[in-house]
Amino acid sequence: MYLDSAKKQEIFGKYGKSNTDTGSPESQIALFSYRITHLTEHMKSNKKDYSTQRSLKMLVGKRRRMLDYLKEQDVERYRSIVKELNLRK
Repeated sequence: MYLDSAKKQEIFGKYGKSNTDTGSPESQIALFSYRITHLTEHMKSNKKDYSTQRSLKMLVGKRRRMLDYLKEQDVERYRSIVKELNLRK
């Protein structure tokens, strides 16, 4: 499995407030980004996997909505997470 609980704890610890901070927008965006990267690599070798393609599009939309929410609430936190994860709009 590509994403086990140890990897999740590492992502939450790095981008969230603590290892158990699963609710903050930063930690959720980081987790979405990790999953998007994994699915993108899968799609490069499996071009006709349409169910994964749909899941990838839905995940990108979730991350975009979460980033928009964070931008409305606190611009500095938005800028820091975009810079850390090398995201662009």
